[in-house]
Amino acid sequence: MTPVQLQVAARVVAEAALVVSLGLVAGAVAAGVAVAHRWYARGGIPEGLAVLAGVSVVAVALNTTAVLGGVIDGVGTIDETKALVNVAAFLAGAAAAVAGARVGDALAVNVFEEDLPEVGRIVRSVGRHITVTLPEEIADMDDHDPVPPEVKAELACRSLSFPRGLTVDELRSRLVTRLKADYGVGYVDLDITEDGEVEYLAVGSRVAGIGPTLAPGSAAVAVRADPAFSASPGDLVQVWDDDPLALVTSAEIRAVAGETVTLALDASDADRLDSSDRYRLVTLPAEARSDREFAALLRAADETLGVVAVAEGSPLAGLAVGAIDASIVAIRGEEGVAALPKRGRRLAPGETVYALARPDVLRRLESAARGEGRPPLAAEAEGADD
Repeated sequence: MTPVQLQVAARVVAEAALVVSLGLVAGAVAAGVAVAHRWYARGGIPEGLAVLAGVSVVAVALNTTAVLGGVIDGVGTIDETKALVNVAAFLAGAAAAVAGARVGDALAVNVFEEDLPEVGRIVRSVGRHITVTLPEEIADMDDHDPVPPEVKAELACRSLSFPRGLTVDELRSRLVTRLKADYGVGYVDLDITEDGEVEYLAVGSRVAGIGPTLAPGSAAVAVRADPAFSASPGDLVQVWDDDPLALVTSAEIRAVAGETVTLALDASDADRLDSSDRYRLVTLPAEARSDREFAALLRAADETLGVVAVAEGSPLAGLAVGAIDASIVAIRGEEGVAALPKRGRRLAPGETVYALARPDVLRRLESAARGEGRPPLAAEAEGADD
């Protein structure tokens, strides 16, 4: 081989090594950008962005403007060999950038995604905040008083910002708390996706007043009386008539305003009280009232009570109580009412289920009871089902 041929071969090898080296550098840069994108945006990097990052490094390394500047300015000639090397380097850099981005994203998934909390899925968001836009149409919740129309109009298409890195459940909880605190909404029923998009939103006013806390067969009556100085709602009292002195009934104080006292008592005893008479009240020792305590806690909680009937062919039939993502407080069947059933107890068609859960969970439970959708399963049940 002549010296000239050796010189040409050496140049070809050098140019090929340069192209391969630039391709490796472009792939490494794209992999690094993919890792950063996965960490920041919690999503895979677009291939176009990866190619742009890779070929930018190639362009800087080759100093392309020095090769093509003369031709662009209309002076000088182009070096065909250098132009060919540039084209080959760009093609190699683009291909290596795509491959490097995929490798970097796969490594980032193993590093970052495995450290995510197991309590729920992280909301996919791009940027430093999660922006949630409420739907234009906001429904009213069944069995709840509707919120004022002006409140629904204010909520429609409203955008709310939350910090990134929240799970879907955490975002739902913060959104519900925000709606209650800022807009005076009592109950919220919503479906939210992993992308932070609200698919369904219904709101209702929190039920107020004495009526919702009265047990069946009871009533509330306002009378003139002489309550004790420190009398307060929940006190048990005896109601005595002055003329003649006689015991009228026993009741529970619900409200006190001066000499006007609102009493809760059996509906059959309500007729014994006359609003024109004045009564004496004798306070009785306190005793546990689990029903009143439960009603007070329920009114203050985000959860509400729902009653569903399991139909034939419903996916709830044969499902264990512990597999349902709700607190089953009672089941009414042919054998009567089973309070606080065991987790292994299985539901049967024709039974009535009393469940305590968030409004969105109860809505899914009602649909499943009718056979129109999947039941809300607990996390361990979903894992077993998958």
